[in-house]
Amino acid sequence: LLQGPSGSGKSTLASCLTGLLPIESGQILLGGLDMSAHGERKWRKLVATAPQFHENHLYSQPLAFNLLLGRAWPPSPADLAEARKVCEELGLGPLLERMPGGLFTHVGETGWQLSHGERSRVYIARTLLQRAQVILLDESFAALDPQTLSHTLRCVFQRAPTLFVIAHP
Repeated sequence: LLQGPSGSGKSTLASCLTGLLPIESGQILLGGLDMSAHGERKWRKLVATAPQFHENHLYSQPLAFNLLLGRAWPPSPADLAEARKVCEELGLGPLLERMPGGLFTHVGETGWQLSHGERSRVYIARTLLQRAQVILLDESFAALDPQTLSHTLRCVFQRAPTLFVIAHP
């Protein structure tokens, strides 16, 4: 857990950890190797992030597309089953039941509108579904009420091999 006031560099550190920004000094190691040893492409498969809400987006595509970014499209039945399971674990089961097309309901600017908390959990699900070794969540829990937060944390703790959370104090 990394906490600090706004402007203290938390998100900049996250960008360095994910390889989006170069580091000026020192090393970031994963499994004893730095990014150059792993290669940029492999590093991005090893470290997945849900950036801050204002830096994250839903595409005007089916929910399944938004959840399974980075995987083959159209999705396999196994991918769809895993996406549904993660959504249910994050408390999004009732949302899927309300959506006329379930995982194939279009979301985003012109589709099904999601609440702030639902969007946050979709971003978390998207990150978990990348199957990375390190999951980095930047302010991902800020929009969740205490009960939803507890439910969401259980899922994240069970699924993330290594978890790095950034939050305001």
